[in-house]
Amino acid sequence: MEVRRAGALTTVQDHGRRGYAHLGVPRSGALDRPALSWANRLVGNPPSAAGLELTVTGATLRLWVATTVALTGAPARLRVAGAEAPFGVPVPVPAGAEVRIGAAMVGVRSYLAVAGGITLPPVLGSRSTDTLSGLGPPPLADGVVLPVGAAARVPRPDPAPDRRAGPGQLAAPGSGTTLRLHPGPRRDWLTDASLAGLLAGSYQVSPLSNRIGARLTGGPPLHRARAGELASEGMTLGAVQVPSDRQPLILLADHPTTGGYPVVAIVEPADLPLLAQLRPGAPVRFRPHETSQWT
Repeated sequence: MEVRRAGALTTVQDHGRRGYAHLGVPRSGALDRPALSWANRLVGNPPSAAGLELTVTGATLRLWVATTVALTGAPARLRVAGAEAPFGVPVPVPAGAEVRIGAAMVGVRSYLAVAGGITLPPVLGSRSTDTLSGLGPPPLADGVVLPVGAAARVPRPDPAPDRRAGPGQLAAPGSGTTLRLHPGPRRDWLTDASLAGLLAGSYQVSPLSNRIGARLTGGPPLHRARAGELASEGMTLGAVQVPSDRQPLILLADHPTTGGYPVVAIVEPADLPLLAQLRPGAPVRFRPHETSQWT
């Protein structure tokens, strides 16, 4: 598979590297894992096979062998050998054909799976690009050629993964979502008034957000109940930190494994793919997870 136009940020992603946080290696992997898993199922791959994560602007590829592809995640226009092709279904690709993925119409990240998966050599058990540490393949550039494996199973239609009902569906442009929160290990570093503001206020996704973390702005400031600073401690996916600007910072797949900002809450893992699809300026609200005890 040859990359003819790489787009703004196109990376190889699978389900990431588990079990290496003690070595300072984040998990990485697809930010919208359900979308990647769905694309893989459509083309007959295991759910964790490596595919492409395309950010906003799409990409153009050429497949030098006859195969099958599927596009999921953020809806985008798909053209194969010059013809319009459907989103969210297996699409046969003739040998030598060009595959064009357009800009995302809704959301941020689209996922392209190819039958057989992308078979670059794994690093620490994963083929994922880690934008923080530099592990795995670098972000794709024009002219790069990627190896593709042999198809393992017959491609077949497969229903879209369930998105959480109510708040949290893939957001239309300008709309947002509500994320469920669990109490964090440093919840006591937040004043009661700031905690109430976090759970009742509305924030916006900052343009400075990336695969490392989602920065939020414009909401109630989060004031600390304690002076001083924490020593660095272990961080986890979905941790809600309070940096010096007093606005929430939510750690995503390429996050550092340690940090000194207090973690006052943890986003429910099932809600993180929804956050990863929000565009800059989209509103974000929080509510307590139904199983959590905040008092």
